[in-house]
Amino acid sequence: MREILVLYYSAGGHTAAMARQIARGVESVPGCAARLRSVPPVSAECDRVAPAVPDNGAPYASSADLLECAGLLLGSPGHFGNMAAAMKHFLDGTSALWFGADMVGKPAATFTSTASPHGGQESVLLSMALPLLHHGMLLLGLPYAESGLMETDGGGSPYGAGHVSGPDGQRPLGEREKQLCRALGRRVAATAAQLARGARAADRADGSEVPR
Repeated sequence: MREILVLYYSAGGHTAAMARQIARGVESVPGCAARLRSVPPVSAECDRVAPAVPDNGAPYASSADLLECAGLLLGSPGHFGNMAAAMKHFLDGTSALWFGADMVGKPAATFTSTASPHGGQESVLLSMALPLLHHGMLLLGLPYAESGLMETDGGGSPYGAGHVSGPDGQRPLGEREKQLCRALGRRVAATAAQLARGARAADRADGSEVPR
């Protein structure tokens, strides 16, 4: 069973709702399972320490989750056109994985939620894409073969899945937004499965693996 890590930070619950839809897409691919993880908030108070386990939602992620995953979907709300500080802080702590080239060749994608359609969704998605590229991951987006990209009245772009929560933060995920979230999860999982099949075929071809 290949595990796909769905890693997110969510302050208002919208990014978490997207993560659950993405996990459904991941698990629609045979042989793939979603591992939902979140990151803790950061505080300006230097002596404040987050609990080891959050009060609710997905468990906090560790470097082991990244190491063990076959693919990654990374999500954050948009903060002034960038990923949230909590996600940036977590990614800044992954240098050991970079030195070990542990993420190289794994498929990855990004998702975000903002208050308005012009709240910097595409720049947020791209801000999360940059560290993934530095890790050598295979960055995936949403192709226009997904009809929801042309039909959505909320979030969603070729750069990744999106949600528009509204100025009061009360707008739930729309059907097209859910569709695109599931499509993104499915695409990363399917790519991970294809890469695994290709690796096994290469092993058999050079004799390093004996078929059963």
